Amino acid sequence: MCSRNIVFVHPLDNPIWESLTTRRSDFAEGNGVARRFHPDVTSLAGFPEPSEAAYASLATLMADGKAAALFLPMQQEPPSGWHIVAAMPLLQMVLDDSRTVSPVCQAEELTESDSPEMLALAKLTQPGPFGMRTHELGNYVGIRCEEKIVAMAGERLRVEGYTEISAVCTHPGYLGRGLAAGLIGVAAQRIRGRGETPCLHVRGNNTRAIELYRRLGFEIRVQLHALVLRRGEQSQP
Repeated sequence: MCSRNIVFVHPLDNPIWESLTTRRSDFAEGNGVARRFHPDVTSLAGFPEPSEAAYASLATLMADGKAAALFLPMQQEPPSGWHIVAAMPLLQMVLDDSRTVSPVCQAEELTESDSPEMLALAKLTQPGPFGMRTHELGNYVGIRCEEKIVAMAGERLRVEGYTEISAVCTHPGYLGRGLAAGLIGVAAQRIRGRGETPCLHVRGNNTRAIELYRRLGFEIRVQLHALVLRRGEQSQP
């Protein structure tokens, strides 16, 4: 059942739609009451509110059979005609203004030529939606060991006053070395250098990541609900 009359007050209340209609509009497809990123960039999509009209507009964008990943204010059932691929609680966290995260010195810029290796690391570690063109969102940094990328982080959603740190991941063989924390420090330093506040989203059951983000000074702002959908017969996750 779709909820209506939801009022979004803060730019981070509806971050995907806010991003696609403002600072990330150059990556947006659709111009009605639903928009999505180009699927080669990320599967994220959004609308101003989860209404019947919004889902109908989104359906016109998803005729290619690709998945749409939504951030909703609460757990909801989509209208008929949608297949639920995944559903989970999602924590939105914001870095406390008083906290400083130390950057890692060996970080290097990641570019288009690194995209296949970045995609392979994302597939291995599953930090969230990641595609061959995700690097185009910019400011991706990584750490190499034995000539391979073993950790990375970058930027994704941008709304007024905030930029999201995303795709934070480390190869399983290199965990426990502080690589993710150091890369978050690089990203946070850059975001703050633009006069903005770093934020991020993390699955509610990812206790290891949540503990790391808390230690670094990120605080939970709100719990959202992530819903990944495809067009087709509806089913439970």
